[in-house]
Amino acid sequence: MADHAPQKVDPSIGRGFQWTAENAELAKAIVAKYPEGRQQSAAMPLLDLAQRQFGDQNGGHAWLPVPVIEYVADYLGMPYIRLYEVASFYTMYNLNPVGVHHVQLCGTTPCWLKGADEVMRACKDMGLEKGKTTEDGLFTLTEVECLGACVNAPMVQINDDFYEDLTYDTTKAVLEALKKGEQPKPGPQVDRQFAAPQGGPTTLTDMVK
Repeated sequence: MADHAPQKVDPSIGRGFQWTAENAELAKAIVAKYPEGRQQSAAMPLLDLAQRQFGDQNGGHAWLPVPVIEYVADYLGMPYIRLYEVASFYTMYNLNPVGVHHVQLCGTTPCWLKGADEVMRACKDMGLEKGKTTEDGLFTLTEVECLGACVNAPMVQINDDFYEDLTYDTTKAVLEALKKGEQPKPGPQVDRQFAAPQGGPTTLTDMVK
């Protein structure tokens, strides 16, 4: 697992952060889902909203500088340290600057048994290094635990998209497309519908017809 602790960055980054008009309305709607007196339960979705907004405002580099976490804590009326405990526990929150494309490679047993080492090799050959961001700022590579697509192992999550049934070649193809500014098709990279059998149905074929 990559180190999730915050590194030393310019403390002024993120200072002055506040919701956009659209996100201010969305934040209100999120908080309104919780009973009176339980508004702090909105901590996780609001951290996610803040991270996405900060990324949109900073060239796609979605992460949570301290001033942004402080803003959300003040918004919810809770101590900063309590919100920091949430942000530092879940790897979905980035406490350090990340690339435009955050490549999260599953390192749990099913993916390794199905060839995650080849996926890692493809990432390395494309210039990605675990726990670091490429010099051009495009990619950050993080090794994570189970992402819940074991049937379609090995896989990576890149931002909000899953890329599954990967090989060395298909991993490189996905990364090369992203590097060109293209959007590769997410999901299985083989002839498979979601988690269905590869090549199509293998049982109850008469019902399919």
